[in-house]
Amino acid sequence: MYLAAAARLARQRVPTLHRTIATTVASPSIPSSSSAAAPISLSNVEASWTKLTPEEKASVHQQLEAVQKKPWNDLTIDEKKAAYYVAFGPHGPRAPTSQPGDSLKIVLYTTALVAVAGSLFFALRNFATPPPKTMTKEWEEASNERALEMKLNPITGISSEGYKGKGFVQSK
Repeated sequence: MYLAAAARLARQRVPTLHRTIATTVASPSIPSSSSAAAPISLSNVEASWTKLTPEEKASVHQQLEAVQKKPWNDLTIDEKKAAYYVAFGPHGPRAPTSQPGDSLKIVLYTTALVAVAGSLFFALRNFATPPPKTMTKEWEEASNERALEMKLNPITGISSEGYKGKGFVQSK
């Protein structure tokens, strides 16, 4: 009962939230009528795109929308380049995520990390305690002899007839 009431309240508040977000996002893209935006030259949009303000970018979009309504063959080379750059250029979500020289940094940091991990491994291995005496080959062979004396696992194990395994010997 309480869960249903909470869900109803949440549903009532969500549309107002969407309306406020939609109005705040839509308002900057609408050019203001108080300041008339001068048409921007489409000749070199690639070079000046990062320096343009959002209003100027919106103006370029509007110019390109108007220009692209004409037949494609009637457009100039600069207009075609500008339309392609605005639609598919390396800006916004298509901006490159890595800068030049990042691959060298990645290689160096990875090499350093592997070197630190290797030195930590060998340092811990050098300062570690020696293995227990029960892991020596002599101890394992003695365990085999003791198992034969006690006749351990006489059906399939070390004490069975014709057994050809190593028994308890694991070390080299």
